[in-house]
Amino acid sequence: MSAETPAGNPAARGQITYWRLRFRVWRGGRPFWAGLFILLAGFPIAYFPYANLQIGHLTLAMATTAGAGSLIIGVLLGVLGISLWYQKHVRVFAGVAAILLGLVSIPVSNLGGFLIGFLLALVGGGMAVAWVPGEESAARRTETDRTDKGGVPQAAPADGASGPNDLSGTSPNDGANGRHSAG
Repeated sequence: MSAETPAGNPAARGQITYWRLRFRVWRGGRPFWAGLFILLAGFPIAYFPYANLQIGHLTLAMATTAGAGSLIIGVLLGVLGISLWYQKHVRVFAGVAAILLGLVSIPVSNLGGFLIGFLLALVGGGMAVAWVPGEESAARRTETDRTDKGGVPQAAPADGASGPNDLSGTSPNDGANGRHSAG
């Protein structure tokens, strides 16, 4: 190491940390791992029916008559996996579709890509269906909650009352104060 180059470029290290933290925030707000498993499930399902395995001078072709079906299933699983990353509101549809495509790949695509793609599709589909978005933190709520005319953020109540989830009917904000009207 020379005297001119420090042990590491602090600006480059700062940029790497910045992008790593941005990726972590992006990944945390969507079913990332479910999308990755579903995306990875498409590869063995689409690849194995078209693969040629060389054993010495012997070529073992695993092509089936349903090669086009395998390719379609693999591509659809890839599209579902990517759509989970960028459109998280389709998580239930994409999860159920991935599970069904994984099940269909058993007879169509060499036991679902020798069970590798099948298992990845089942696990990823289950994760997509089970994923729910996390609640917004209190710090972010106060940054974006601008209810008054001055644009000054209002602090969220500590006990959670009088918020959008308060179903007691006693909130002074709605003017009810515990009295319910019938008309």
